[in-house]
Amino acid sequence: MTTPLEQAITKSYKAGMIAYINTHPDDFDELINLAISNKLPYSWRAAWLLWSCMDYNDLRLQKKVKTMIDILPKVSDNQQRELLIILQRMDIDDEWEGKLFDIAMNIWEKIGKQASVRINAFKVMVNIIKKHPELRNELMFLTEPYYLDTLSEGAKKSIITLIKTIVNKS
Repeated sequence: MTTPLEQAITKSYKAGMIAYINTHPDDFDELINLAISNKLPYSWRAAWLLWSCMDYNDLRLQKKVKTMIDILPKVSDNQQRELLIILQRMDIDDEWEGKLFDIAMNIWEKIGKQASVRINAFKVMVNIIKKHPELRNELMFLTEPYYLDTLSEGAKKSIITLIKTIVNKS
C-alpha cells in the first residue's frame, strides 16, 4: 500500500509535489526517511523533492546528515546525485567532512558514472576544500584529462569554473 506522499511523488509534476509538501508539512519527516531509504522508485524522487523544499542547513535534516553520508556509496546514481545536492546545502560537521570528502572523491574518480553525479561530487569536494584549503592539491590531481575527457564541454567548463574558485582563494 502506498502512502499519500508516495502517490504524490510518483503521480505529480514537481510543482504538484512541492504543493503537496507545502500543504502537508507533517509529511516532511516521511519525505526525509524516503530520501534515505532504499525504497524504489520513491527514494531518489523523494531526495529530488527534498532539496527543492528544504531551507539552507535545514534543522529538520541535520540529524540525518550522517545517515546520508553513510548510504551514499550504497545507493543508485540518481539517489547519489540528489543526496549530494542536499549535502551541498547543509553545514557538515567537521566530524563527517573527511568521510564525505572521501566518498565524493571515489564517486568523482568513477569516470563511467553519470556526469551529473560526478559533478555534484566534485562540488561537494570544492565546498569542503573552501573550509580546508590544505586539501586543494588532492583535487588538482583529480582534474587531469583522464577525469575530464568523459565529460561534455559544458560539464568541463563547469568543473574549470569550480577549480578557479579554489585556486583564486589561495
